[in-house]
Amino acid sequence: MVAVLLVAANLRGGVTSLGALLDGLDGLSAGTRSFLTSLPVLCFAVVGATGMTLARRLGVHRGLGVALGLLVAGLLVRVIGDPWLLLAGTFVACAGIALANVLLPAVVKEGFPDRVGAVTGAYSAIMSLGAAIAAGVTVPIAHAAGSWRVGLGVWALLAALALLAWVPHLRDRGHRRGGGTRVSLWREPVAWAVTVVFGTQSLFAYVVMSWLPSIYADAGFSHAMAGLLLSVSILVGVPVFFLAPSLAIRASSQGHLIAVLTALLAVGFAGLWLAPVAGAWLWAVLIGIGGAVFPVTLTLFSIRTATTAGTTALSSMAQSIGYLLAAGGPFVVGLLRESTGSWSVPIALLLGVGAVQIVAGYVAGRPVVIGGSAED
Repeated sequence: MVAVLLVAANLRGGVTSLGALLDGLDGLSAGTRSFLTSLPVLCFAVVGATGMTLARRLGVHRGLGVALGLLVAGLLVRVIGDPWLLLAGTFVACAGIALANVLLPAVVKEGFPDRVGAVTGAYSAIMSLGAAIAAGVTVPIAHAAGSWRVGLGVWALLAALALLAWVPHLRDRGHRRGGGTRVSLWREPVAWAVTVVFGTQSLFAYVVMSWLPSIYADAGFSHAMAGLLLSVSILVGVPVFFLAPSLAIRASSQGHLIAVLTALLAVGFAGLWLAPVAGAWLWAVLIGIGGAVFPVTLTLFSIRTATTAGTTALSSMAQSIGYLLAAGGPFVVGLLRESTGSWSVPIALLLGVGAVQIVAGYVAGRPVVIGGSAED
């Protein structure tokens, strides 16, 4: 359990630490900055699709070891040289995170078969906590050390600790329970709805991690305070992330829960548009709570399917296509900000995405089972 939570603590910090320092990196063009914000999500979509192949060849435990090795290497490479190494290192680190995103639920399914909901809530909360800490302390560390490279490079130590904790489990290849059964969900409306919800919530998450500090900085806050506000936004979501899977499982339909969380998220972004300074802390809190659509969607992978094979198929479909849908979000938001000179148009676009998420959430939340019956 400790090893699982240490892995989870590393699954977002490499992204939020870069977002907190993005405006302070010299020698990067606006296009490069925008590309850096989209790179994690694009990598999650493309590299994450190879996760099941890696698991079949090495087993989920060894595969997760490979993922952590890539993460450590990438976090080190991105701070040792020129901007192209920053891009290359970020790609390698995000490749490691992408593989871990796919493999960690399989590890939880195998290691905690009777406590999947509780452990999913726990590692989702720890993932959010790790993101919050990285967002809040990266800028102060960089300032104290007098180098942005130290501010980013320090997170390689946490990744190395997770890898060290995982070493004892590398001898266990793991088992693919139900993995031999082929399940096709391409014609299932509910599967597509779950995929859309996963994609839209991912878009929101990576826009927040990449651009929320910039929104606050443009409103007049210092970079350190802007990073702290992002940290608070993520941190307040930690207990909600822990509780949301249990609420989702108990509800007969998850549509209302998704709608309420999305509405809170929309109010937070609308507040950033209309009164970014006066309500700065409130908007950060609402956005953090609204982000709990993420663990709810992870829960849908299990409760919308009857078999392990169905759960694996839905998770793979939702993560690969969903992250691909979300990949352009941070990039488009950044370009719209540069071309219009304000955050009005990007935020208006995000409010429209929120409306789509609510509609898809009601379809995804219908109490139906897809991907075959338990007897299959």
